[in-house]
Amino acid sequence: MKKYFSITIILALILILSCEKDDICLENTTPNLVLKFYDINNDTLAKPVTSLTVWANELDTIYLDKPFDSIIIPLDFNLNKTNYKLVSNKIVDTIYFSYERNDIFISRSCGYKTIFENIEIDSFTNNWIKGFNINNTIIDNDTTAHINIYH
Repeated sequence: MKKYFSITIILALILILSCEKDDICLENTTPNLVLKFYDINNDTLAKPVTSLTVWANELDTIYLDKPFDSIIIPLDFNLNKTNYKLVSNKIVDTIYFSYERNDIFISRSCGYKTIFENIEIDSFTNNWIKGFNINNTIIDNDTTAHINIYH
């Protein structure tokens, strides 16, 4: 009887020690690009956009119909460029972003995240967007505006 009890205790210890800790990803994932909209006549005054449709090839379309002064959009982490069409009041503008990607290993549960570096606007049409200013060329968080858009 003691023999079976000892074997049961040893097997229970082996099972307990062989269990792995649950890995839960608590880190931030790949950051998005934050665009903030400003008045072309006063570059310090945020100017809300009342209606906006945003889309890029291979990415979901974003519809916004309430006034807002900033948006968060993803960049393509498989390519070094992303083109977005922004439609306001049925007027279309296209912005061409280019960047370098830097993949960083976070952990086994989170995997990798991509940091976008040296972001540039290669070109844009100026139908309703009149200008821009790049505040930060490194996209490593999505808490502050990276690019100001003037309209």
